[in-house]
Amino acid sequence: MASLGVGLHHVRKRGAGRSAAVERKNLLTVCRFSVKTLLDRSCFETIDDSSPEFINFVSILEHILSHRLKGQTSWFGYETPRSFWDYIKAACSKVPHNCIRSIESMENVRSSRAKGRAWIRVVLMEKRLSEYITFTLRDFRTSRRFYEDGAIMLGEEGGLLADTLIGLNTIDFSFCLKGEGLDGSCPAVIDYTPYLKFTQSADSISSDEEEMRTLGSSGSESSTPDRAATAASIFTEQSNLVSKCKRFEQKYRMALEQKGYLEELVRLREAQLSEAMSQNKALQQSLTDAHLSHTLEKEQLEYIILELQDQLKSFQSLEQLSADMSVSQNSLDPSHTLSLEARSAGKEETPSLRGLCGSLTSVASYKSLASLKSNECLASPTTEVGSPGVTPS
Repeated sequence: MASLGVGLHHVRKRGAGRSAAVERKNLLTVCRFSVKTLLDRSCFETIDDSSPEFINFVSILEHILSHRLKGQTSWFGYETPRSFWDYIKAACSKVPHNCIRSIESMENVRSSRAKGRAWIRVVLMEKRLSEYITFTLRDFRTSRRFYEDGAIMLGEEGGLLADTLIGLNTIDFSFCLKGEGLDGSCPAVIDYTPYLKFTQSADSISSDEEEMRTLGSSGSESSTPDRAATAASIFTEQSNLVSKCKRFEQKYRMALEQKGYLEELVRLREAQLSEAMSQNKALQQSLTDAHLSHTLEKEQLEYIILELQDQLKSFQSLEQLSADMSVSQNSLDPSHTLSLEARSAGKEETPSLRGLCGSLTSVASYKSLASLKSNECLASPTTEVGSPGVTPS
């Protein structure tokens, strides 16, 4: 019983994987057919909201972006359905010059589904749908957060989808963002009938021809055999020509679509190459400017360092010269030397110094007395000779 249960589990798992793969393949194939019909229709008329090809394409793209999209968990643990606009808003917020804020600020568009449909129309008019899808595929972390395993946006089919949508950049779309197409209340439904085409094989064609011949031969009893043979030959020729014309027309359309796709791809790659080259030139120019500024700053710093070293050397030489001059002046000034010696000697009074001071004082007083006596002696004879009435005794 256990082995039987394990076998049933593997069978169910394999069946679920096959059904998921078939679903992804069907959606991508129908999307490719829808893009081709849009390209064919754009050659004859303008694509707008009323075009059935565009309505079907939008429905297919909504199914692809909503394929295995995770629900939003509420506070009570219940999971509510989520629109693909929540994923686009989170994954495309860093796209340069994006239209997320303008769509969020629309007054007549309130529901998430309506905002997602408005976003599809805006990016188609901007010819940037493939760019947005490619940017979302690069943000794998956000994609894992919004989608379950087996989703188209998590597998290789996402890259194929982005490549398929490049062809839409050649179409000039014209939409009204206030129409009924933005109604978020009705879900999108895919119409598969334009893409269901029965191709008749060569064996079936030959069998039909044989039936027609038998019918012609049975009716030849009432007519001549020449007329029956002529009618049968004309019918076969016409049927062959019609089948050949249809085949050639189909091949021509396929070649024309492939040509348009390749031209658009080449133009996109050329634009990317030119942008990369311009960025490379800008980076090289900035690198050259940075290297030049670095060289100039280095030279200026070296010059400043040399100038500071010269100033330091001159300051040191001036200090040395001033020190030498002060020493020489001190050595040449005797009064200063004597005063310094006196000060140094006066710091300690000794008996010899006291005796020397006393002798110097006595000498000075003796000299003053001697001078006074000499002055008195000189003055007394002059007085006696010069007086007329006085006689010597």
